[in-house]
Amino acid sequence: MQLRCLQMQQDAYFCRLMLNGKKIVVVLPAYNAAKTLEQTYREIPFDIVDDVVLVDDLSKDETVQKAREIGIRHIVEHQRNRGYGGNQKSCYNKALELGADIVIMLHPDYQYTPMLIPSMAYLIANNLYHVVMGSRILGNGALRGGMPLYKYIANRVLTFTQNILVGQKLSEYHTGYRAFSREVLQTVNYEIDSDDFVFDNEMISQIIYFGYEVAEVTCPTKYFEEASSINFKRSSIYGLGVLRVSLVHRLCKWGLLKRKMYERVSPVASKSGV
Repeated sequence: MQLRCLQMQQDAYFCRLMLNGKKIVVVLPAYNAAKTLEQTYREIPFDIVDDVVLVDDLSKDETVQKAREIGIRHIVEHQRNRGYGGNQKSCYNKALELGADIVIMLHPDYQYTPMLIPSMAYLIANNLYHVVMGSRILGNGALRGGMPLYKYIANRVLTFTQNILVGQKLSEYHTGYRAFSREVLQTVNYEIDSDDFVFDNEMISQIIYFGYEVAEVTCPTKYFEEASSINFKRSSIYGLGVLRVSLVHRLCKWGLLKRKMYERVSPVASKSGV
């Protein structure tokens, strides 16, 4: 038993060494996640993760109570529903306030596995990339995990169009599993972005616009009743929003438009508060 504990301590030490002592904070943007939160939380690798932040967007279930029960120390409760993008803004602000060097967004609905956190963190901690995304498309994980066919087709069509307009070769832009360096979060003016689902695409558009390279890792995914999803109408609105963002990105690159979202925030200026 003592030998096993010693081995675990040594493994944790070497993991820390490989991550260059970076402070890693996992953020959980939560809405009605009471049924899946604990399962997600228990699989977070706490040998390398320093803090976990849960932001509850006025859930109608016991998400906050469950978060307290399982020991999450940093809980932010919205007094009104701010939407998916608004939730993420609070997540990143709190993580920066805690001094995070690397921030990893993980949905608490257990659709994405927390076991990829070390791989994603390693790429940033060793200055290989500033942004890493878990891709459901690489390795055909989306269909195997139960992604509805119409969503898969829409994903592929939107991604193809986005790659042309923003000049990238990403496998998808629509994953909710993302890791960022502190520099990126302090440079990108995400506060100006939408509070709705298109926030993800506005933020990645800004990141690409500023010249940051984005890495992708293959990510298995699960679709089941408790996993979060948006209906066809919201998906359609989201798709049109994505096309708008990509078109504006291209026009701004050509100098035909000017948008405040593509103005840098000084990396030395800290963001805090929720």
